[in-house]
Amino acid sequence: MTHRISRRARVLAAALGAGVLIPSVAAASPAVATTPTVSCTSGKAGLAAKLQKDITAALANRKGTVAVGVYDRTTHTTCSLRATNSYDSASTVKVTVLATLLWDAKKHNRYLTSTEQSLAKAMITESDNTATSKLWKQLGLTKIKGFLSAAGMTKTVPGADGYWGLTQINVTDEQKLLKLITAKNTVLTDNSRAYILKLMSQVISEQRWGTPAGAPSTVTVHVKNGWLQRSTHGWRVHSLGTFNGGGHDYMMSVLTWDDSTMDYGVTTIQNVAKAVHKDLVPTTSSATALRYTPTSTPSEAFPAVPSSG
Repeated sequence: MTHRISRRARVLAAALGAGVLIPSVAAASPAVATTPTVSCTSGKAGLAAKLQKDITAALANRKGTVAVGVYDRTTHTTCSLRATNSYDSASTVKVTVLATLLWDAKKHNRYLTSTEQSLAKAMITESDNTATSKLWKQLGLTKIKGFLSAAGMTKTVPGADGYWGLTQINVTDEQKLLKLITAKNTVLTDNSRAYILKLMSQVISEQRWGTPAGAPSTVTVHVKNGWLQRSTHGWRVHSLGTFNGGGHDYMMSVLTWDDSTMDYGVTTIQNVAKAVHKDLVPTTSSATALRYTPTSTPSEAFPAVPSSG
C-alpha cells in the first residue's frame, strides 16, 4: 500500500533530517517562571540544601530555559525545576515509543517480532529516525495514548500527523516514565523494563553525553538524549538518564530550549548532571570521558514523518 505524504510534510521531514531551521511550524512555548527556584527534599540530612545550592550554581549565567527533575530512591531525594513546563520532545520520546510497544505486546500476550526488536535497538541505541517512524506508525496514536494513560503521563501530548519529534513532554511525566522502567510496577513487566534498560545502556558512545556526565564508575548508566533546532527558540537539547549500582538508584531528566547551539545545551545539561552525581554519590573516581562532537547537522535531528510504503 502506498501512503501519500503532503509536500509540507516532505519539506519538514527533509529540514528536520538536515538539522536546519523549520520556519513553517509554530513552536511550542513553555511558560518561563519569573524567578525559577530549584526545589529539593531528601530523607538524608543536608542533602536537599546541597543539591539545591549546587544545581542553582550549575545554572548560573546559563541562557535559555532549563527544566530539571532528579529522584533518588536510596535517600528518598527529589529535586525539581520547571517540572510542568512543556517542551518539544525531540528523540527523548523514543523511550516512550519502546515502552508503548512492550506494553501493547504484553496486552496481546506476545513477544516482539525479530523486526520489532531490530527497529527498537536502532531507535534507542543509535537514535534511528526511520526505525522510530515505522514503530510510531505501527502503534498509532490510540495505543500511544493508551500507554500514556496507563503510565499516568497525563501531560504528554503525542505529536500530530506523525510528527513524533514534536510530542509535548515535561519533566514530571519523564520522571514518571523513568520510575516505571527502574522499579517493579503493574504497567511494564520486569522483562520489559530490563529490555528498555539494556538498550539504554547500549547507546553508542557519541550519544552518551548529557546526564551521564560525572557519573561515578560504580554505577551503570542508561541514557536517551534528544536534540532539535527550530526557527523560534533555537535548539531544544534534552537528556534522560537512570543510574544504579554501588547501593545507589537514581534518575535525572534535564530539558532545555532557547539554546544558541546544540553544544551550549549539552554543556548546560552536563553542568547540572555533574553537580547531581557529585552530591548523590561522592567519589574521587568518575566516568566523565564522554565523546561529544558538536555538529550543525546532527544525524539524529528529526523527521517526524512516517516513511511511505
